Amino acid sequence: MKIKVINGPNLNMFGVRQPETYGATTLEQINQALARLGEELGIGSLEFFQSNIEGEIVEAIQQSHKRIDGILINPAAYGHTSIAIRDALLAVSIPFVEVHASNIYKREEFRHKTYLSDIAEGVITGFSADSYLLGLRALHTILKNKTS
Repeated sequence: MKIKVINGPNLNMFGVRQPETYGATTLEQINQALARLGEELGIGSLEFFQSNIEGEIVEAIQQSHKRIDGILINPAAYGHTSIAIRDALLAVSIPFVEVHASNIYKREEFRHKTYLSDIAEGVITGFSADSYLLGLRALHTILKNKTS
């Protein structure tokens, strides 16, 4: 089982940017926790990718075609604006789980809708770094059930 973890803009600033909203955990610490959980779950490999550039995220999704079994994505602000990321996910037909560290429903109204939620296997929002761990567990279960 191969899973790609994709992080959008400003998430490289976890631990620095608005810790009252996003928590004090850094992206590197989140990736390390995901790697440990991946080993525990028996996931063959986890690939980590972060970019502040929409086109690079689209390319990372496209390069996953026929190579990656599932995607765990925190699109950050691009979730609320990017039809291109939505189209890339639809094009590759890879099951994905959308995660957000903050509770998007407790924030500005424009953050309440994402362009990915209705095509995702599921959405986890509001649990800081644990959103990623919950998302990985969910994606692992989804992928395991598809191959059973």
